[in-house]
Amino acid sequence: MDKKKREQENVLRLVKKSRKGLLRVVFSRFGLMALLLILELVLLWMMWRWFNNDFEWFAAVQGVFTVLMFFHLFNSDMDATGKLTWMFLLAVIPIPASIFLWFTEKDVGHRTLKRLVQQRIDESRDLLHQDPEVLRDPEIESSGTDDLCRYLNRSGSFPLYANTETKFFPQGEDKFAALLEELQKAEKFIFLEYFIIDEGYMWGSILKILADKAAQGVDVRVLYDGMLEISTLPWDYPRRLEKLGIRCKAFAPIQPFLSTHYNYRDHRKILVIDGKVAFTGGVNLADEYINRKERFGHWKDTAILLRGEAVQSFTLMFLQMWNLTEKEPRWDEALLPSPPVEAEGYVMPYCDCPLDDYKVGESVYMDILNRAKDYVHIMTPYLILDNEMETALKFAAQRGVDVKLILPGIPDKKAAYALAKSHYQYLTAAGVKLYEYTPGFVHAKIFASDDVKAVVGTINLDYRSLYHHFECAAYLYGGPTVGDVERDFQRTLEQCRRVTPETIRHEKLGYKLGGSLMKLVAPLL
Repeated sequence: MDKKKREQENVLRLVKKSRKGLLRVVFSRFGLMALLLILELVLLWMMWRWFNNDFEWFAAVQGVFTVLMFFHLFNSDMDATGKLTWMFLLAVIPIPASIFLWFTEKDVGHRTLKRLVQQRIDESRDLLHQDPEVLRDPEIESSGTDDLCRYLNRSGSFPLYANTETKFFPQGEDKFAALLEELQKAEKFIFLEYFIIDEGYMWGSILKILADKAAQGVDVRVLYDGMLEISTLPWDYPRRLEKLGIRCKAFAPIQPFLSTHYNYRDHRKILVIDGKVAFTGGVNLADEYINRKERFGHWKDTAILLRGEAVQSFTLMFLQMWNLTEKEPRWDEALLPSPPVEAEGYVMPYCDCPLDDYKVGESVYMDILNRAKDYVHIMTPYLILDNEMETALKFAAQRGVDVKLILPGIPDKKAAYALAKSHYQYLTAAGVKLYEYTPGFVHAKIFASDDVKAVVGTINLDYRSLYHHFECAAYLYGGPTVGDVERDFQRTLEQCRRVTPETIRHEKLGYKLGGSLMKLVAPLL
C-alpha cells in the first residue's frame, strides 16, 4: 500500500471516531446550545410567574387578552386544525401560548433563511426550461398533469420531462447496491443531500468511494441536516470530511437561541452523479434502512433512480440548498444538459419549501386523490392529518375510488403511532381501507393511482413533511415504473393485517387515550 493510500485510511479512521451516548451529547456544541436554550425557557417562565403573582388584576387582563387572541386566530389564514390547537393552548395557558404563537407567526430567527431561499430560487428559475410539446401531449392534457406542472412552476422550476428512464427499488438494500455501482462511475461530481447520515456499514462503504473519487479530482459534496449534531454525527464532521477532500455542510446547524428555524429541517434525500443519474426516495444513509441493523422489525423502504433529462431538476434542487451559504453561488458548471434517454412515460421531479405560500407536497397528493378514477394506493410511515387531507382521502373513497393505505405494524415513535390510530375510525367509516405492515416498520412514501400515476419521494402524510420540512419527490406519469410501484404495493399488502371496526374497538387503551390527547396539539408535533 503506497503512502498516499495509508494516509487516506488513517483519515477515514479519524472521521469515524466520535463520542457515543450521553458523553457525546454533553461534551459537544449541542450540549452548550441545549443549556442556553433551557436558560432562555427558564427566564420566560420566571417572567410569567412574576406577573402572575404580583398583579391582582392579572386574571382580568389575561381574560381580555385571550379573547383578543381568539379574534386574531379566527381572522388569520391558518388552517382550521391549527386554529383549534392554538385555541386550546390559549385557553389553558394564555400568556405563554400567546408568546409562543407570536414567536411562530413572526418566524423569529429564520428571516435570513427565507430571504436567501427565495433569492436562490429567483436566481435559478430560468436555468431549466419546460418543453412545450410535452405539455401538449393529449394524454397529459386530459389527465390534468399539465395543470399540475403549471402549478408547481409557480413555486419553482419543475419541468415535466420525457426522455428519462426510471427504476424503482422496493427495498433499501436494492437502492444501496445500485448506489454503490453508480458512485464508482462518477467522473465529474457527486452531490449528496440527506436528512440522516449515521456511521456504520452503509455510510462507511459510501464514504470509502467518496474519498477515492475526491482523490481522483471528482467534485464531492455532502449536505446533511444540522439536527444530526444531536443524534448521529459530531459537530465538526464537515471539517473531518474536508480532510478527505470532500466538501461538506450541515443545513441549519444548532444555534444557542430559540428560533422557528428549528422547524424547517432538510428532510430531502438526493444523490446526483455527473448530472446523468439521480436517486431519491425514503432511504437515508444508515444501516437500519438496508436492514443491516434491526430497528422496529423489518424496515420497509423504497427509492427511485432517474437517468436522463429529469436529473437536471435534482441537480438544481441540490445547488439551491448548497448555495444558501455561498457568497458567490455557481450554477451552470454542474447544470450541463443531461443526456436524453429513450423511455416511456414522463417524470416531474419537484421539491417543497416550507418558507413560501405553496403547500406543494400536499397539493400533489390531493390532486392525485381528486382526479383518481379507480384507485389510490399509499404507503406512509406517519398519518397525522389536517382536515383538508382527511377530507380528500374520505371523499375519494366515498365516490367509489379504492383508497388503501399501508402503515407500520411496529412503530418507530409511539406518539406518532397513537396519533395515526386516532384517524382510523373516521377514515374506515368513509370506506378508506387501512392496513398495518406486520413484519415491522414502513418508512416508504409512495402514491400509486390508476396504473398511470405514481409518486416516490420523501413526503410523509404528517404535519412535519407537509408544512415544516424541505422535501422532494419524483412524480411519474405513464411508463413501466408506475406498474412496478403498484406491484410492490400489492406484494407488501400480502404481509399486512387489515384494520377493521373490530380491531379499532380492541385497540390498546394507551393508544386510544394517547392519540386523543395528542390530537389536541398534533400540528405542533
